[in-house]
Amino acid sequence: MAKRVTRLGGLLAAYQRRDPAARSKLEIFLLYPGVHAVLYHRVAHWLYRHHRFFLARCVSQWSRFWTGIEIHPGATIGHRLVIDHGMGIVIGETAEIGDDCLLYQGVTLGGTGKDKGKRHPTLGNNVMVGSGAKVLGPFTVGDNARIAAGAVVLSAVPEDCTAVGVPAHVVRVAGKIATFADEVDQISVRDPVEEKLNAALSRLEFLEKLMDEQYLKSRREESAGSET
Repeated sequence: MAKRVTRLGGLLAAYQRRDPAARSKLEIFLLYPGVHAVLYHRVAHWLYRHHRFFLARCVSQWSRFWTGIEIHPGATIGHRLVIDHGMGIVIGETAEIGDDCLLYQGVTLGGTGKDKGKRHPTLGNNVMVGSGAKVLGPFTVGDNARIAAGAVVLSAVPEDCTAVGVPAHVVRVAGKIATFADEVDQISVRDPVEEKLNAALSRLEFLEKLMDEQYLKSRREESAGSET
């Protein structure tokens, strides 16, 4: 019992450390859906490990209804998982999450097929997954790794690296290991998809300008012909 109270205190302290809007541990415990989702999952996972599969799904479905966060009772979650906002998060059956991880809203830890066995990702310790990111497949995301917002990750991410884009590619943080994985800059990071769209827009503007010049040239030629 004392160990559970200590772990709960550690979870609430993690929220206080990572969420500047958090005012007190009591507020976090009573009002934060991410905390509720993790606590419900502890119960559901215990039932799942003891082969009470129907009851486990009942608990997880109630948690999904109450919090908007869907965690399969078979998923393995470490200590001090912080779920910020949380709405729309999906964590699959064989997903594994290490200690001190941070997930934002809309994250999916999913599979890429209907095969049995291990089909969901494994997150190491101190991993941050940005809002709307999709991590799909039975591979490992290393310790201190960061997944930028909106990324679609389809292969392993090494330790201390950042995955960016659709599909995601890895950018190593040269010589710097963040104390907390949420220190990644999710705003100014370069997005390869956006770069390609900007290049296409520049090309379109060039073609429009060229067509306008051709149109004006043809009108001048028509005017000159009518005058003669």
